[in-house]
Amino acid sequence: MYFAHPTAVIDQPCEIGDDTKIWHFSHVMEGCRIGPRCVLGQNVLVAPRVVLGSGVHVQNNVSLYTGVICEDDVFLGPSCVFTNVVNPRSFVQRKDEFGPTVVRRGASVGANSTILCGNTIGRYALVGAGAVVTRPVEAFSVVAGNPARPAGHICRCGELFDFSGNLHTCPACGSAYLQIDGKALPLEKV
Repeated sequence: MYFAHPTAVIDQPCEIGDDTKIWHFSHVMEGCRIGPRCVLGQNVLVAPRVVLGSGVHVQNNVSLYTGVICEDDVFLGPSCVFTNVVNPRSFVQRKDEFGPTVVRRGASVGANSTILCGNTIGRYALVGAGAVVTRPVEAFSVVAGNPARPAGHICRCGELFDFSGNLHTCPACGSAYLQIDGKALPLEKV
Protein backbone atom coordinates (compact mmCIF):
# COMPACT_ATOMS: atom_id res chain seq x y z
CA MET A 1 0.00 0.00 0.00
CA TYR A 2 1.28 3.48 -0.84
CA PHE A 3 0.37 6.92 0.51
CA ALA A 4 -0.75 9.77 -1.75
CA HIS A 5 -1.60 13.23 -0.43
CA PRO A 6 -5.19 14.25 -1.30
CA THR A 7 -3.88 16.89 -3.75
CA ALA A 8 -1.80 14.34 -5.69
CA VAL A 9 -3.14 13.06 -9.02
CA ILE A 10 -2.59 9.38 -9.77
CA ASP A 11 -3.58 8.30 -13.30
CA GLN A 12 -4.34 4.64 -13.92
CA PRO A 13 -3.02 2.25 -14.88
CA CYS A 14 0.35 2.70 -13.22
CA GLU A 15 2.40 0.71 -10.72
CA ILE A 16 3.28 2.12 -7.30
CA GLY A 17 5.17 0.01 -4.76
CA ASP A 18 4.43 -0.47 -1.09
CA ASP A 19 5.48 2.20 1.42
CA THR A 20 5.92 4.84 -1.30
CA LYS A 21 4.87 8.37 -0.35
CA ILE A 22 3.57 10.88 -2.90
CA TRP A 23 3.22 14.42 -1.59
CA HIS A 24 1.31 17.63 -2.38
CA PHE A 25 0.39 18.55 -5.97
CA SER A 26 2.37 15.70 -7.55
CA HIS A 27 1.16 14.01 -10.74
CA VAL A 28 1.84 10.34 -11.48
CA MET A 29 0.83 9.58 -15.06
CA GLU A 30 -0.45 6.34 -16.53
CA GLY A 31 2.04 3.71 -17.59
CA CYS A 32 4.83 4.64 -15.17
CA ARG A 33 6.36 2.27 -12.63
CA ILE A 34 7.39 3.42 -9.17
CA GLY A 35 9.06 0.92 -6.86
CA PRO A 36 8.59 0.41 -3.12
CA ARG A 37 9.84 2.85 -0.46
CA CYS A 38 10.08 5.82 -2.84
CA VAL A 39 9.38 9.42 -1.82
CA LEU A 40 8.03 11.97 -4.27
CA GLY A 41 8.12 15.50 -2.85
CA GLN A 42 5.78 18.37 -3.66
CA ASN A 43 5.01 19.23 -7.29
CA VAL A 44 6.70 16.19 -8.88
CA LEU A 45 5.66 14.96 -12.32
CA VAL A 46 6.23 11.33 -13.30
CA ALA A 47 5.42 10.96 -17.01
CA PRO A 48 4.28 7.82 -18.86
CA ARG A 49 6.82 4.96 -19.05
CA VAL A 50 9.16 6.51 -16.47
CA VAL A 51 10.66 3.83 -14.22
CA LEU A 52 11.77 4.41 -10.62
CA GLY A 53 13.41 1.56 -8.72
CA SER A 54 13.04 1.00 -4.99
CA GLY A 55 14.06 3.62 -2.45
CA VAL A 56 14.23 6.50 -4.97
CA HIS A 57 13.88 9.97 -3.41
CA VAL A 58 12.62 12.73 -5.70
CA GLN A 59 12.69 16.15 -4.08
CA ASN A 60 10.28 19.05 -4.76
CA ASN A 61 9.67 20.49 -8.23
CA VAL A 62 11.21 17.70 -10.34
CA SER A 63 9.70 16.60 -13.66
CA LEU A 64 10.61 13.11 -14.86
CA TYR A 65 9.73 12.86 -18.54
CA THR A 66 9.26 9.78 -20.69
CA GLY A 67 12.64 8.12 -21.22
CA VAL A 68 13.93 8.55 -17.66
CA ILE A 69 14.89 5.41 -15.74
CA CYS A 70 16.19 5.61 -12.17
CA GLU A 71 17.55 2.46 -10.58
CA ASP A 72 17.33 1.67 -6.85
CA ASP A 73 18.35 4.19 -4.17
CA VAL A 74 18.70 7.20 -6.50
CA PHE A 75 18.44 10.72 -5.04
CA LEU A 76 17.13 13.56 -7.21
CA GLY A 77 17.63 17.00 -5.64
CA PRO A 78 15.12 19.85 -5.64
CA SER A 79 14.27 21.36 -9.02
CA CYS A 80 16.67 19.20 -11.04
CA VAL A 81 15.67 18.96 -14.70
CA PHE A 82 15.61 16.07 -17.15
CA THR A 83 15.15 16.65 -20.88
CA ASN A 84 13.89 14.05 -23.32
CA VAL A 85 14.39 15.64 -26.76
CA VAL A 86 17.69 16.97 -28.12
CA ASN A 87 16.23 19.67 -30.38
CA PRO A 88 12.71 20.58 -29.18
CA ARG A 89 10.33 22.79 -31.16
CA SER A 90 6.79 23.52 -30.05
CA PHE A 91 5.50 23.12 -33.60
CA VAL A 92 7.32 19.83 -34.41
CA GLN A 93 6.15 16.52 -32.90
CA ARG A 94 9.18 14.51 -31.71
CA LYS A 95 7.59 11.94 -29.39
CA ASP A 96 9.24 9.15 -31.39
CA GLU A 97 12.65 10.76 -30.71
CA PHE A 98 12.58 10.74 -26.89
CA GLY A 99 16.12 10.02 -25.72
CA PRO A 100 16.65 7.65 -22.78
CA THR A 101 18.33 8.85 -19.61
CA VAL A 102 19.47 6.29 -17.04
CA VAL A 103 20.45 7.11 -13.48
CA ARG A 104 22.22 4.06 -12.07
CA ARG A 105 21.89 2.63 -8.58
CA GLY A 106 22.76 4.92 -5.67
CA ALA A 107 23.58 7.99 -7.79
CA SER A 108 22.68 11.49 -6.57
CA VAL A 109 21.72 14.45 -8.73
CA GLY A 110 22.13 17.85 -7.06
CA ALA A 111 19.60 20.66 -6.80
CA ASN A 112 18.94 22.66 -9.96
CA SER A 113 21.03 20.32 -12.15
CA THR A 114 20.09 19.76 -15.77
CA ILE A 115 20.51 16.31 -17.30
CA LEU A 116 20.38 16.29 -21.10
CA CYS A 117 18.71 13.20 -22.55
CA GLY A 118 20.70 10.30 -23.92
CA ASN A 119 23.14 10.21 -21.00
CA THR A 120 23.77 7.71 -18.22
CA ILE A 121 24.79 8.69 -14.71
CA GLY A 122 26.90 5.86 -13.28
CA ARG A 123 26.45 3.94 -10.05
CA TYR A 124 26.91 6.02 -6.89
CA ALA A 125 28.02 9.08 -8.91
CA LEU A 126 27.31 12.60 -7.68
CA VAL A 127 26.17 15.41 -9.96
CA GLY A 128 26.89 18.71 -8.20
CA ALA A 129 24.20 21.32 -7.65
CA GLY A 130 23.54 23.40 -10.75
CA ALA A 131 25.62 21.18 -13.05
CA VAL A 132 24.64 20.68 -16.70
CA VAL A 133 25.26 17.07 -17.73
CA THR A 134 25.96 16.87 -21.48
CA ARG A 135 27.76 13.51 -21.55
CA PRO A 136 27.79 10.24 -19.56
CA VAL A 137 28.99 10.35 -15.94
CA GLU A 138 31.29 7.55 -14.73
CA ALA A 139 30.41 5.42 -11.70
CA PHE A 140 31.75 6.72 -8.36
CA SER A 141 32.65 10.08 -9.91
CA VAL A 142 31.74 13.63 -9.00
CA VAL A 143 30.92 16.13 -11.74
CA ALA A 144 30.24 19.86 -11.45
CA GLY A 145 29.85 22.96 -13.60
CA ASN A 146 28.44 23.89 -16.98
CA PRO A 147 29.11 21.74 -18.84
CA ALA A 148 29.64 19.18 -16.07
CA ARG A 149 33.27 18.10 -15.75
CA PRO A 150 34.99 15.55 -13.47
CA ALA A 151 35.66 17.02 -10.02
CA GLY A 152 36.78 13.98 -8.01
CA HIS A 153 35.42 10.66 -6.79
CA ILE A 154 32.89 9.57 -4.21
CA CYS A 155 32.51 6.43 -2.13
CA ARG A 156 29.32 4.43 -2.09
CA CYS A 157 28.73 5.82 1.42
CA GLY A 158 28.92 9.42 0.14
CA GLU A 159 32.43 10.41 1.25
CA LEU A 160 34.36 12.45 -1.32
CA PHE A 161 37.91 11.43 -2.16
CA ASP A 162 40.81 12.01 -4.51
CA PHE A 163 43.31 9.29 -5.27
CA SER A 164 46.80 9.74 -3.88
CA GLY A 165 48.21 6.87 -5.90
CA ASN A 166 46.20 4.05 -7.39
CA LEU A 167 44.43 2.89 -4.24
CA HIS A 168 41.99 4.58 -1.88
CA THR A 169 40.39 3.21 1.28
CA CYS A 170 37.41 5.18 2.56
CA PRO A 171 38.02 6.30 6.17
CA ALA A 172 34.26 6.34 6.84
CA CYS A 173 33.23 2.84 5.72
CA GLY A 174 36.43 1.00 4.78
CA SER A 175 35.51 0.45 1.12
CA ALA A 176 38.56 0.20 -1.14
CA TYR A 177 38.86 1.57 -4.68
CA LEU A 178 41.44 1.08 -7.38
CA GLN A 179 42.15 3.81 -9.94
CA ILE A 180 42.42 2.60 -13.52
CA ASP A 181 42.47 5.13 -16.36
CA GLY A 182 41.09 7.80 -14.04
CA LYS A 183 38.10 5.68 -13.01
CA ALA A 184 37.32 4.49 -9.48
CA LEU A 185 36.71 0.75 -9.41
CA PRO A 186 35.51 -0.81 -6.15
CA LEU A 187 37.56 -3.77 -4.96
CA GLU A 188 34.47 -5.46 -3.54
CA LYS A 189 31.11 -5.98 -5.19
CA VAL A 190 28.66 -3.13 -4.59
